[in-house]
Amino acid sequence: MRHSLRNLLSGAALALLAGLAPVTGASAETLRYATIGEPPSLDVHMGTATIAATIGQHMFETLYAFDSTFEPQPLLASGEQLLDDGRTIVMTLRQGVKFHNGKEMTAEDVVASLKRWGEFGARGKLLMANATSLEATGPYEVTLKLSEPNGAWKSMLAFPNGGPVIYPSEIVTAAAGEPIAPENYVGTGPFKFKEWRGNRHVELVKFDEYVGVDAPADGYAGARVAEVDAIRFIPVPDVGTRVSGVQAGDYDYAEFISGDLYGVLKDDPSVKIHLSGAPIFGLMFMNSKEGPLANNFELRRAIQTALNKEEALRVSVGEEALWKANGSFFPEGNIWYTEAGTEAYSEGNPEKAKEMAAAAGYDGTPIKLLVSTNYKTHFDQATVFTRQLADAGINVQMVVVDWATLLKKRAQPDQWDMFVTHHGNIPDPILLTALNDSYPGWWATEDKTALKAKFTGTSDLAARRAAWSELQALIYEQVPTIKVGDVYSYDIASPSLKGMGETTLIWPHFWGVSK
Repeated sequence: MRHSLRNLLSGAALALLAGLAPVTGASAETLRYATIGEPPSLDVHMGTATIAATIGQHMFETLYAFDSTFEPQPLLASGEQLLDDGRTIVMTLRQGVKFHNGKEMTAEDVVASLKRWGEFGARGKLLMANATSLEATGPYEVTLKLSEPNGAWKSMLAFPNGGPVIYPSEIVTAAAGEPIAPENYVGTGPFKFKEWRGNRHVELVKFDEYVGVDAPADGYAGARVAEVDAIRFIPVPDVGTRVSGVQAGDYDYAEFISGDLYGVLKDDPSVKIHLSGAPIFGLMFMNSKEGPLANNFELRRAIQTALNKEEALRVSVGEEALWKANGSFFPEGNIWYTEAGTEAYSEGNPEKAKEMAAAAGYDGTPIKLLVSTNYKTHFDQATVFTRQLADAGINVQMVVVDWATLLKKRAQPDQWDMFVTHHGNIPDPILLTALNDSYPGWWATEDKTALKAKFTGTSDLAARRAAWSELQALIYEQVPTIKVGDVYSYDIASPSLKGMGETTLIWPHFWGVSK
């Protein structure tokens, strides 16, 4: 079966490859990466496309970078000092760092880049909206003053997806709110931009004058050593073509492989499975504004008690290697992982839930569950949950719409009581949609407000982790949303690639990787 499917994929791939540009002209030291498509732009400040972040991280760098536990470590910065109870952040920069155009990076470049990101960037306002001043206070020193402390500041400066990468000042000043042109893709990373040939490839080449951190590589932090001469990112939209290309040796790496192929590929000696270490997770939000669930925390807890998450994950995802019934909002090994409240994560106890619902005053009123047909995983999970809740005597009516309609309806509190969605990996809990008071669901209790202030009001990591544990426990107590579980995507690589490790934190990176 495995060989017949592989041959089928290979045959389809040959037909499709006939219409694609051949993968030729790459040197023996060129790493060939098959992507799902072309990036919209590689101006990292301005967009959050995954493929742009994957490519851009090799060229552009941030002041801090996440280690393997998601703790930010200095990268272009060498350290910092916090003053005025965290309202003033003084960052010292590494000296001798070179841009790809030969210019040395100084505080002037950092200030210009952060100002552009703060005004026009995809995520800049999360930090910079509260900035009262930002200035170079020395050739290698930058001082940021905030109107109030923001304990997530370092995580925001370490997150490169739509993040504050550092360009030369003259480039960002000239660009302002317009996308930076490819000829101005100038960063400080171990690889530099060579060319972008539409529908053929984006190619980066080794930057021989790279000045990196003198520390062991750890996650995205530490040393970034270019072991190959070039990386060629090749758009290959068809998943079968990406798979057969790695099997045949035409590509060294291919991203976003279908879950239904996992059982075949995991035993294929011509490829190596590369699991994402950054799961997405399903969520079912409760309406806190109106309807039978508004502020009825007892009924919400009854709903949570009825649910068996493992069954929902098994039905909606399939292969057990691609999901985990984890009640924490962060995976184990992450600095934000906590088991606070998770004893209530997946009880799957319909009798207990029925008693809890009766005690909460539930009278059989229909509960409207809004779900999209566009995401099969969402629909499958909603179907399982509806049946489990019926077993507990809780009457759920699924309202099935397309994703665009769901996005409209979820903004109207009279249209739903629960809705199903999912959440991507984020570096800091403050970026969770459930913590946003204005996100549909509109959870904004006094307890939440007080704990959020406690969480963001300090930069001390131990204090922030303790406050986050309290917040996660509160989520399980007031149930503004219910976490389904972690789902892992996977890529495949040639066994000849060395240094990839077994998983990625978020995006695969290729410094420290050889062929």
